[in-house]
Amino acid sequence: MVSGRGYIVKWAPQKEVLAHQAVGGFWSHCGWNSTLESLGEGVPMICRPFSTDQKVNASYLDCVWRAGIQVEGELGREVVERAVRKLLIGEEAEEMRKRAIILKEKLRASVTNGGSSHNSLEEFVNFLRTLPYLPMNTLG
Repeated sequence: MVSGRGYIVKWAPQKEVLAHQAVGGFWSHCGWNSTLESLGEGVPMICRPFSTDQKVNASYLDCVWRAGIQVEGELGREVVERAVRKLLIGEEAEEMRKRAIILKEKLRASVTNGGSSHNSLEEFVNFLRTLPYLPMNTLG
C-alpha cells in the first residue's frame, strides 16, 4: 500500500528520525521516553496512549502544553486523516510547532549547567555521597 510513497521497518533509531528536518509530527503512544525524545527535537505529536503514564503525558501534550493532539476511540481512516491534517496544516498546526520548539528550548536549558534538571541531579549525587559506605558483602 505504501510502495513508492513510504517504507515500513520493524525498528528505526527514533531520536535520529525525529531530528530529521522532514519530520513534521510524530504518532506516539506517549511513553515518557518517546515524549521527551519528540519534545527534545521540537516535534509536535499525535497522541494515542494505551495505559499508565501514557495517558497523563498525552493529556499534558494536548491540553496543557498544547503541542499535541490526542486521538481516542476507533481509528478509522477519517479520524487518522483529520488528526494528521490538524497536526500539519493551518494556523493551529503552526502554533503547535511553535510551542514544541519552545518546549525543546526549555528542555535543553533544564539539562545544561545551572538548569533545573541538571541541578536536581547534582543534588541527588551529592546526597548519595553523604550516605555511609556499606561493603557489598555486608548486605547479605
